[in-house]
Amino acid sequence: MYLAEVKQIVIDVLALGPAGSTLDEHSALLGSIPELDSMAVVQLIGALEEQFGFTVDDDEISAETFATLGSLANFVKFKLTA
Repeated sequence: MYLAEVKQIVIDVLALGPAGSTLDEHSALLGSIPELDSMAVVQLIGALEEQFGFTVDDDEISAETFATLGSLANFVKFKLTA
């Protein structure tokens, strides 16, 4: 449901360009994309907060959230329906 929007945000924030078009819900993120370092995680969270209008607390951030594109989209869905 939110996968396409989250995918575009990931592509934009990480400046993946055309290579980002191959990402799908099963694509590994954290530890698999060199551009996704700790600073990029902060930027990505900020972009998600801005796009979707929610706030992410520090204790909500985990490696599991950023494991795959699908898990990140599920996190967005959770935040919007909580």
